[in-house]
Amino acid sequence: MTRIVAGESQTPKRRRALEVALALGLVLLIIVGAVMGSAVARDSNASAASISSEGPASELKLGYFGNITHAAALVGVKQGLIEKNLGSTKLSTQVFNAGPAAVEALNAGAIDAAYIGPNPAINSFVKSNGESVSVIAGAASGGAQLVVKPGIESAADLKGKTLASPQLGGTQDVALRAWLGKQGYKTTPDGGGDVAINPTENAQTLKLFQDGKLDGAWVPEPWASRLVLQAGAKVLVDEKDLWDGTGTGKPGEFPTTILIVNKKFAAQHPETVKALLKGHVAAVQWLNDTPAAEKASVINAALKQDAGKALSPDVIDRSLQNIVFTVDPLAGTYEKLLQDGVDAGTTKQADLNGLFDLRALNSVAKNNTSAAGLGLD
Repeated sequence: MTRIVAGESQTPKRRRALEVALALGLVLLIIVGAVMGSAVARDSNASAASISSEGPASELKLGYFGNITHAAALVGVKQGLIEKNLGSTKLSTQVFNAGPAAVEALNAGAIDAAYIGPNPAINSFVKSNGESVSVIAGAASGGAQLVVKPGIESAADLKGKTLASPQLGGTQDVALRAWLGKQGYKTTPDGGGDVAINPTENAQTLKLFQDGKLDGAWVPEPWASRLVLQAGAKVLVDEKDLWDGTGTGKPGEFPTTILIVNKKFAAQHPETVKALLKGHVAAVQWLNDTPAAEKASVINAALKQDAGKALSPDVIDRSLQNIVFTVDPLAGTYEKLLQDGVDAGTTKQADLNGLFDLRALNSVAKNNTSAAGLGLD
């Protein structure tokens, strides 16, 4: 006679019951998750649809600088290339001196898109947790130099000197502070440290240098050329020499000017953004295809209109020799640009994924410009 130990025959039954319960629970979790995910997706899609359903904008407010590094904007506006592609959308423009001020205007809704240096765009993206702006194209590479008084022969001669940059947190300001840091110098945002940096409007920088009140400046074109040719400055650092091609495969190239757009505006008016890019691509193409004399003439006329004064032929010629006009924003350089901003104390470490949206550019230009893993292309 077989003896049955109490509980022995019940164990498999309890195990099976537990397995069934777990399976049912898992199914329930999957169903609930699917329902919730579907709801979230519907909400997200509905939100996106509501934002992007407004059609072309009645007006596009565009910002740029009166610099030769912003020649794509100067030509695009002066030659009517942007306005032509915008069709019925009115084009309004505003000229700035430096990037941080343009970004403030963009974030406040005073402008919708801007030609700007990369560091203010990075800083805005970081501060807003990725909500403020998208980089939609490049415009220019190169054309930024540290120029100094004769007698300053190396970085070792800069201790105790006073230098200028266009604006605190701007691309040239960050480049200057980061470079000085690599030379062993400390700087502070308020102008203290081993080398004093005074953020100054470019036109004022030229006058202060001529008056002997500045020892040098890290500035974009045409201001570097004006300081050299009109004020007797010499080049201590050409920024292109600091870029070895890491991330881009293009030694000497680094983004000086890019085109950015307010993310909300882009979501509401994708057709307008695409039209802007058509005009922008046409302007860059014009700059690269047009003979030097005609190019200089058109840029000079635009500068006179925007800044009130034309440049001398030698300044224009020297400036253009230092710049490459390109729709590629050189996305592979942005991790270094971010780190330079961190080192300079003008931004914080962050994830830049989502900074770029190059889909419209690649559609318009029919190329495959890369976002280097930092957004959409």
